[in-house]
Amino acid sequence: MPVTRLAARSMLAVAVVAAMGLGAPQAQADETGEGAAVEISAGADAATRSVAAADPAAVKAAAVVCGNGYILENAFRLPDASNRLGTLFTYRIPSPDNIPDNDPTCAIFDNNTSGSKWMKLKLCSNWIADGCAEDSGNFSSYAGPVYRARGGCGKVYAIMRTSAGGTVLIDAIRNATNCD
Repeated sequence: MPVTRLAARSMLAVAVVAAMGLGAPQAQADETGEGAAVEISAGADAATRSVAAADPAAVKAAAVVCGNGYILENAFRLPDASNRLGTLFTYRIPSPDNIPDNDPTCAIFDNNTSGSKWMKLKLCSNWIADGCAEDSGNFSSYAGPVYRARGGCGKVYAIMRTSAGGTVLIDAIRNATNCD
């Protein structure tokens, strides 16, 4: 069961503080589940594995926000690795048939800037009838989570602006999961 948005934002904030080397109380660290590693999908690419190795606390915090059973599918540094203003995470719960387009999928769009930005996160299922889920607004930590019951092989959209009508900082479309 996904955690509440307020609790999730608190857990992610604790993980970010811990990742920055600013100590967090042990009780808060335990709430984020930082002790356990996030499973990474066998189909994850080298860039996703690099993000997971470089920032395991953020990967875990986003997984906790999604809920139990989710594994990391993709992590995208946006707009690119050398100028990261945001990180787009997608997770899925592997189905017994291990066919990603049937898998429950979750997305989180992490704000890596020092202030609040207008952000939009949209996750669309590969199944047209299932449609899209989205979250938008001014966020200082992250947009999401957004879920699709059969979100694998769909698309995820991440937009970041300086303000609601302001300059576009990120405008990205990525595959939600790694499909053949």
